[in-house]
Amino acid sequence: MERSIEIGKRGARGSDGFTLLELMIVVSIIGILSTLAVPSYQSSVVKAKEAALRQDLSTIRDVLDQHKADQGKYPPSLSALTGAGYLRGIPKDPFTGATTTWQEISDPVEGGVVDVFSGAELVGTNGTPYNRW
Repeated sequence: MERSIEIGKRGARGSDGFTLLELMIVVSIIGILSTLAVPSYQSSVVKAKEAALRQDLSTIRDVLDQHKADQGKYPPSLSALTGAGYLRGIPKDPFTGATTTWQEISDPVEGGVVDVFSGAELVGTNGTPYNRW
């Protein structure tokens, strides 16, 4: 009867913690999984920023056309769109993080902003620079 108690004690004592080998295996598995997950995460962040840029450009260009249809001319700047109530605020460029980096393209004949591009110098996943979208 004492013998069974000793065996129980040994079994309990052996399961108090993890061995160094077990910890190394777990850390290695976590490292492998993270090296697989990080590039996928970074790619999804870039694609989300690209989607936001497309949406922002579409909105700004649509508002520029609305201003032209209502006023008969394009606005002198993007900030004039907010002053006239066409936009609540100029959106931030997703890649530069600023509202002041938008490249405003003016009409040389009539004047006013006819188009807008991102101020980012980076190249998109489709091979086209963001400042040419």
